[in-house]
Amino acid sequence: MNHLKQFRDPDAAQTLLAAIRRIVTRPHAVMEICGGQTHAILKYGLDRLLPDEITLIHGPGCPVCVTPASVLDKAHEIAARPEVIFCSFGDMLRVPGTHTDLFSVKANGGDVRVVYSPLDAVKIARENPSREVIFFAIGFETTAPANAMAAYQARREKLPNFSMLVSHMRVPPAMEALLASPDCRVQGFLAAGHVCAVMGTEEYPPIADRFHVPIVVTGFEPVDVLQGVYQCVKQLEEGRAEVENAYARVVRRGGNPAALRILSDVFEPSDQFWRGLGLIPASGFRLRDEYAEYNAETKFGAVDHASSAEPDECISGLILQGAREPHQCSAFAKSCTPEHPLGAPMVSSEGACAAYYRYRRLEHAGR
Repeated sequence: MNHLKQFRDPDAAQTLLAAIRRIVTRPHAVMEICGGQTHAILKYGLDRLLPDEITLIHGPGCPVCVTPASVLDKAHEIAARPEVIFCSFGDMLRVPGTHTDLFSVKANGGDVRVVYSPLDAVKIARENPSREVIFFAIGFETTAPANAMAAYQARREKLPNFSMLVSHMRVPPAMEALLASPDCRVQGFLAAGHVCAVMGTEEYPPIADRFHVPIVVTGFEPVDVLQGVYQCVKQLEEGRAEVENAYARVVRRGGNPAALRILSDVFEPSDQFWRGLGLIPASGFRLRDEYAEYNAETKFGAVDHASSAEPDECISGLILQGAREPHQCSAFAKSCTPEHPLGAPMVSSEGACAAYYRYRRLEHAGR
């Protein structure tokens, strides 16, 4: 706890804020790529403590939020089958697809189970040999190694009744897609520290060079975020565009070698559809051919990414792109709440809409 307190220390935060005020001379727009950072910014009011010249843009760094509705539709279809035990992390159960969510599937008789590790699903498959057990493998690079280990273990045990519905995302290609947009306002990035803890930082220098944007690997506590902002703004003021590591207590340049090994053994990069962003080349992971028998899409049919759409009043796509803020949506805190969400960013604990609802909704009530 004492170690954590230093990264929430008010004096350290004020020192960084003073340093930022000293160096800033013109407007800068910086995107925090991770939903955990967005929640820290809103919870501690960091955006309001920063100088007016600095705008923080909330990025698409919430894996629940960017999982396509069509993948959710496939999950709901599979989970409703009587021979299936469908296993998922709890934050996916209320995320809406086109017509329903996993909570509703469960209420209607589907055997939907919340697990806390993908290896829990492997255990369920081992204990229920007459049932098909599917694990919903979603997330960024952070969760991919653990999901890879589940497939590896199932193959090792020769479990024929285990498979995974995979919708994994890779963050660097999404950053490139955002920067390539003609409407992009992002001048610098706070990169997600937990992604870099797994993958390292070697994918980022080509992005910084190509688009001339600074990228600062950043943690999740208030002092972490302010340190990231300071280093990013300092680069912008000096006309530099480099990759810097402001989360060195966790992140190494080469990442986590053991995690990278299991990841490369089980998964390979693939084109991936992102909710709100569309199809981004090489922005996902899929199971390698050696693991095809553990692919739920092979067992139950492929996912049609073009088949699903958001409700007309939901602007979650614009929010995930950083083009709008949640309170600018007419449905925010009215027809869209955590209990009755229209879009995924209101459901997830890392979603921007959920963060605004928790920390800012009273300010925007009645608007």
